[in-house]
Amino acid sequence: MLSDLASTMFYIGGITEQAVGKSAPWLVLAVMVFSFAVRSIYLESCSMFVRGGVYVVVRDAMGPFMAKLSVSALVVDYVLTGPISSVSAGQYLGHLINELAALTNVKFHLDPPTFAVFFGLVVTGYFWWENTKGIHESSGKALRIMQITTVMVGTLLVWCPLTLLLRGGAELPPAPTIENLRFTKESLGWLDGTVWPTIGAVGVLIAFGHSLLAMSGFETLAQVYREIGYPKLKNLKVTANIVCVYAMLSTGLISLFAVMIIPDAVRPQYYDNLIGGLSMSLAGPYMLKLAFHIFVVMVGVLILSGAVNTSIIGANGVLNRVAEDGVLLDWFRKPHKRFGTTFRIVNLITIAQVLTILGSRGDVLLLGEAYAFGVVWSFFLKGLGVLALRFQRSDQEYRVPLNLRVGRHELPLGLGTAVLALFFVAIANLLTKQVATIYGVSFTLLLFTVFLVSEKVNRRKQGRLAEKTTEEFNLEYQPEAARETLQSRPGCVLVAVRDYSRMFHLRKVLEKTNMRRHDIVVMTVRNVTTAGGEYDLHESQLFTTYEKELFSHVVALAEKEGKHVELLTVPAVDPFVAMVQTATNLQASRLVTGVSARMSGEELAHRIGRAWESMPEPRHAFSLEVIDPDRPSTYVNLGPHPPRLWPEDLDRLHELWLKLTGDQRLGSKLHHRDVVGVALQRLERDLSGAEREEVLRDVMNELQKN
Repeated sequence: MLSDLASTMFYIGGITEQAVGKSAPWLVLAVMVFSFAVRSIYLESCSMFVRGGVYVVVRDAMGPFMAKLSVSALVVDYVLTGPISSVSAGQYLGHLINELAALTNVKFHLDPPTFAVFFGLVVTGYFWWENTKGIHESSGKALRIMQITTVMVGTLLVWCPLTLLLRGGAELPPAPTIENLRFTKESLGWLDGTVWPTIGAVGVLIAFGHSLLAMSGFETLAQVYREIGYPKLKNLKVTANIVCVYAMLSTGLISLFAVMIIPDAVRPQYYDNLIGGLSMSLAGPYMLKLAFHIFVVMVGVLILSGAVNTSIIGANGVLNRVAEDGVLLDWFRKPHKRFGTTFRIVNLITIAQVLTILGSRGDVLLLGEAYAFGVVWSFFLKGLGVLALRFQRSDQEYRVPLNLRVGRHELPLGLGTAVLALFFVAIANLLTKQVATIYGVSFTLLLFTVFLVSEKVNRRKQGRLAEKTTEEFNLEYQPEAARETLQSRPGCVLVAVRDYSRMFHLRKVLEKTNMRRHDIVVMTVRNVTTAGGEYDLHESQLFTTYEKELFSHVVALAEKEGKHVELLTVPAVDPFVAMVQTATNLQASRLVTGVSARMSGEELAHRIGRAWESMPEPRHAFSLEVIDPDRPSTYVNLGPHPPRLWPEDLDRLHELWLKLTGDQRLGSKLHHRDVVGVALQRLERDLSGAEREEVLRDVMNELQKN
């Protein structure tokens, strides 16, 4: 969350000053103050128990038309996050390379915009492949980046005031009044030449709209809400407050210091890398400033490149939720044959980002203007949906402050004012950002059309599927799988299914299980993408047509054997963790899976074993059976258990015991378990020492013999 919101500090100051003049820092600070109001909107949105993501929430509040429109604007926001971040990082890096070349008298010069396009394509391509494989950057890496970024911010917040004190006579930027605002023809757009920009309130509103981009990143708050620990709302408040204060200190104050310290004649050269210009304008030795400048650029490249990854993950999550609502063709959600990811959605997002980078030609200002379109409209539509739900529901754990109670009715003055302000800013941006409006409206309408066509196709498809003979099921939602809910006894057999054409393992379990001793629970994992939004799946998303058809086949097999089964569908990001967690909750004695089309039985068992090892103590021990119709079943005991020793292993152990008992110091006191204990201790010591490679070779030789 910090990475997303704080990354705007690297480009917002230059973008805003180009649009409105030297008063830009005050407007950036005003946006940072306004971010607390937007924070409250997201807090209220997250506090409502509404399932189904953005589309279902807005659909229930304002209808399907507005729902599709809001999701379209949100996707535009995500798609543009990547290009502006990667291109801005490329601008910083390109300018630094030129400065180092000039310093070392090397006849080499890069065109920063061209290099920024190249760098943006490389970074986007890298994270496209990472997301195609399904490998997401860990939160640990994000934490390290933010720690380094905080060092940079802290250094600037100390060094900049010292510079102003040493130089003396520092002047604050002019106040953002209509007299001090310096609009360009591009920043006025269709209002250029009209009387509107000369009206004080309208002019300030236009200027505020050009700086609203500083607040981008709040959609990440909604994404991480589902992962926040108990107490969720309290921790969400703490997170939101930390992020807003951090952004105000970093983005707001650094933009202010940049205008106060960088000379007016020099600052336009650094509009695309404003913090780089600030670092070179500080007081102190040149080499120290250069070293800090290099550090600033490296930090910028790290945090801005990370935002590209976040944008792909976020857009993928949103579009997956839309697909789950039946508003996107199932073709888009077809998993990758090898990695199992929704690669077609990732490809679609990446293609849009690549085309945007190429079309921008490395112009950060152009990208910033276009990005602001998606930001403000997604904020406004989000706020409008929350406002509509305020009059439809009363179960909000948190409400935006400033509510006036009149009789039995409550007037949401705070929420209404924030939404109205966002609406006015959205209209101002619509009229003043010509290129951004054309790009944003075109892209939004294109997505909106795709959603409409896909929804009609899916309805026809569902109508045809409904004609097929399938069972009818009642869905009973529970926060977690439990024995009491499923009415299964401890020691049940848990069978995982996903493909109704590959259920040989279920048939075998039904044939050989004694129902007097063990219950049978059949589960399927409903894959949920990361960053899918702040809400759990809606019932219609959790139990889709496919799950209905899958369980119809399960019921048919069970009825054929004359045995009862309990049915369970579990939404999860990691199916292996879901299977292990469910087996633990149900206190299952055995987990049974079939072979996977994407991995061997050994690899499947290994992945499930790793998931079991990641569970917190105390871990429930159970057996894993992987049934393959073409080979003997694979059995794995999860948890500490006596090993299965071959006869020759027992003979070797006995021979060692005989040799050791021949020593008078040991005699009859020695037991076989003592021999095994000493052997394990020596093996553990060797693995940590110089003999590690020799031990590993012996283990591999033993594996080959078996």
